[in-house]
Amino acid sequence: MRVPAHRASGHRRTRTVIATAALLLPLLGAAPSGAQTSANSLQLAFASAAAEYHVPQSVLLGVSYLQSRWDAHAGAPSVTGGYGPMHLTDARTALAGAATHHSEGTEDARGDSARTPLLPTAEVPAPAELPGRLRTLPKAAELTGLSAEELRTDPAANVAGGAALLADAQKDLGEPLSGDPADWYAAVARFSGADDTATAAAYADDVYDVIRTGEERTTDAGQQVALAPQPGLSPATAQLAETGLRTLDASGTECPKSVSCEWIPAPYEEFGDNDYGNHDLGDRPAAQSIKYIVVHDTEGAWDGVLNLVQDPTYVSWNYTLRSTDGHIAQHVKAKDVAWHAGNWYVNAKSIGLEHEGFLANPDAWYTEAMYRSSARLVKYLAKKYGIPLDRQHILGHDNVPGPTTSTVPGMHTDPGPYWDWRHYFALLGHPFKATAKKNSGVVTIRPDYATNQPEYTGCVTKDVPCAAHGSSEVRLYSGPGETYPLIKDIGRGTAPTTGVNDISSRVSTGQQYAVADRDGDWTAIWYLGQKAWFKNPAKDPAAVPASGRVITPKAGLREIPVYGRAYPEASAYPTGVPAQAVSPLPYKVLENQKYVVGDKVPGEYYYAVTFTTDSHKVVVGKDLYYEIQYGHRVAFVRAADVDVRPSR
Repeated sequence: MRVPAHRASGHRRTRTVIATAALLLPLLGAAPSGAQTSANSLQLAFASAAAEYHVPQSVLLGVSYLQSRWDAHAGAPSVTGGYGPMHLTDARTALAGAATHHSEGTEDARGDSARTPLLPTAEVPAPAELPGRLRTLPKAAELTGLSAEELRTDPAANVAGGAALLADAQKDLGEPLSGDPADWYAAVARFSGADDTATAAAYADDVYDVIRTGEERTTDAGQQVALAPQPGLSPATAQLAETGLRTLDASGTECPKSVSCEWIPAPYEEFGDNDYGNHDLGDRPAAQSIKYIVVHDTEGAWDGVLNLVQDPTYVSWNYTLRSTDGHIAQHVKAKDVAWHAGNWYVNAKSIGLEHEGFLANPDAWYTEAMYRSSARLVKYLAKKYGIPLDRQHILGHDNVPGPTTSTVPGMHTDPGPYWDWRHYFALLGHPFKATAKKNSGVVTIRPDYATNQPEYTGCVTKDVPCAAHGSSEVRLYSGPGETYPLIKDIGRGTAPTTGVNDISSRVSTGQQYAVADRDGDWTAIWYLGQKAWFKNPAKDPAAVPASGRVITPKAGLREIPVYGRAYPEASAYPTGVPAQAVSPLPYKVLENQKYVVGDKVPGEYYYAVTFTTDSHKVVVGKDLYYEIQYGHRVAFVRAADVDVRPSR
């Protein structure tokens, strides 16, 4: 690379700072070379880069935390091609080097069948075609003189690149390289890569929230990093006017003020032979309550996904969230019914959130900015519609049951084992905690995400192990040991595997189950009609004790049916609305088995099969159902078939 003369001294200083950091590692207890580095070396890198580029260390740490929580991800790119602790973006390189991963695909128009790939394989775009937020790494290379490879793979170099970008933004804005973090608000907003003030401000506000509250954690590489809190910090938010960014039109959106949000509507249009798409008009919550929020991943990149949701022949969802900065696009009003869950009952009772990402690519990591933006949106929606913040109401798509037996094998498995539910619920303000004493009758699944690394296969090639990675999910066996067979899901009709999309023998963080047995370090739960065992040692528990209510079959019943939807009895349907079958799934709840209870609800069906809304009706029956945590997915049982008891 040719180095411009006016940048040369800065390049030499950057390399000197990184070299100095390396020389200091032995003093901090590091091995002289290789993978063994000081547990404090990343903290030192932040200090060195802050001093070199005259950026307040707290600002540098705050920006990095919001991007990556200081994780390096072993040099692997994020969902949007961001590398390292500073999430320096080089989307062209990331796309060019990306393997073809398994894709779940898309539902049919009603959201009731298996998917085909969301996005076709596309040519890698030229750099000029990429938004600025997706190519900050080349700019960092220009500013520091470091190679793109160093910036992608060396955490110290990556931090230096981020510091250089912040300092360059501060100078470009005409602001001094002040030691006061309050003076860097506009530069932080610029760092987001957003092209509008709302997104940039939401990003900067999050960074300053991190600085005010402080953070401390051990990263994925074993680095101990801390940011001391500055509770009284008040940034110069008026600087935002200096950025020259466009004003985003948020009219029509249903979002909290603490996020950036725009209205990109999904079309409600007729096409073809009396067909229409891509959602149904409704009158929620007046006509029917909203009970669930469903978390999805997009299996595609931002721009392509937005193109799809604007296709009337495609499916729809309510919101899409962007990985780089947490920006939100709303497509379907909450009053209307989006086609996203693959289960019409759940569609009619839920709001769907698509997060930019890929289930089967564990290293295509999600940014902290997207997690935080999503959590703020979910808290807003939950409060507005009275949705409890627990895992029987905040569902992954992988927790939505198949509505009928034939649909069970094709149900979706996103966001998958790499979505960090524990961190997500902490951001929601409802962290998963022990709520009972030892040996309780119910447990909440809660492994340590970073250290819990069960083997998955098939991320790139069938049966080939995926890269080792933290996971929210815990493996289940038919006996108290890993030599026992995996738990089988009879609804899938295939032998259980460790495949990344095979949820038959897995439980997920936050889910609650009734305890069936214990044996040393192993705990058994009732799961899919059988005892399912998971390793749960006291020193490194995969679950914590919980209290709650459970259902069990009424006395005298040897077994009861399980349903994938809570539909009304036939007599509840008015003239002109065809009665829907109350079809049991191939599962049973057997005598003396217990399952954790969610809501008690009447049977309900939303009749909406025409473009005109004059025939749309909400049918509510007299039969009552309990939602239960049955397997990896929730399910329903008739209230008349069960007794409800407190857990013991």
